Amino acid sequence: MRALTIAALPLCLMMPAAAQESPAEPGITLAAASADLAVAADVSEPFAETEIGGGMASYYGRELAGNRTASGERFDPGQLTAAHRTLPFGSRVRVTNVATGDSIVVRINDRGPFSHGRVIDVSHAAAREIGMHRSGTARVKLALLDD
Repeated sequence: MRALTIAALPLCLMMPAAAQESPAEPGITLAAASADLAVAADVSEPFAETEIGGGMASYYGRELAGNRTASGERFDPGQLTAAHRTLPFGSRVRVTNVATGDSIVVRINDRGPFSHGRVIDVSHAAAREIGMHRSGTARVKLALLDD
């Protein structure tokens, strides 16, 4: 027994102090706790993304609040919504401002933009989130979220 204690002592000294403490719940070993942490670190994203290109984005002005969108709902500048020419209504799209790296997930509920060279129109709330509400436009990347 003494030989085992002498052999294990250097190993105990190399372990972090938190790992040397006894577990809070009886019956849980250090190996089981480490395995639980490894599983928790391997959790994947709750959704998959498909990049669908990018380009210039603009945003809806507040003067359009209350107007009907192409999907039939009323436009609310405080909601995270957007207009796209072809994506189905209800699609969720991650819009990333290339200059800042900020991104936001919006729901497509309207058609447009109809300005040449624009790929998406976002609501005022979405524009604020990605830092384009002052300039009015920004170069963005788009990714379609798969539910």
